[in-house]
Amino acid sequence: MKREHELPTPADTHALGVALAGLFRPGDLVVLVGPLGAGKTALTQGIGVGLGVGEPVTSPTFVIARVHHGGRVPLVHVDAYRLGSVADVDDLDLDASAADSVTVVEWGQGLVEQLADEHLEVRLDRRDDDVRTAQLIPHGSGWVERLG
Repeated sequence: MKREHELPTPADTHALGVALAGLFRPGDLVVLVGPLGAGKTALTQGIGVGLGVGEPVTSPTFVIARVHHGGRVPLVHVDAYRLGSVADVDDLDLDASAADSVTVVEWGQGLVEQLADEHLEVRLDRRDDDVRTAQLIPHGSGWVERLG
């Protein structure tokens, strides 16, 4: 899979999520980085569809974390925006389900990388012309191999 993507529409962001989901295995950690409105939730919604989650995937801003079952792998969707430290992440006890799930964390850079030996970072941005971009950054040899 190529590592840089232009995403002119929300549907393109969603489609990238569906495609990425095909690469995911239980235990995977995905860290989404980008400003407000860059497409983090739209990407996660596509991941949910790609994993076969039957329920709507919505932003967990106020509940911090949601678990979605029903797909080939459970999806743990975390919004770490209001978390201030690694200790706050530890309090969520995400590592209890991390081995059996795909964990996608919005706003998690610098807070959640310790949850897995390797992870995929997805840097999303929104250009002035309203086109979103995504850069896939593998952390660990397993992700380098999977992305080709």
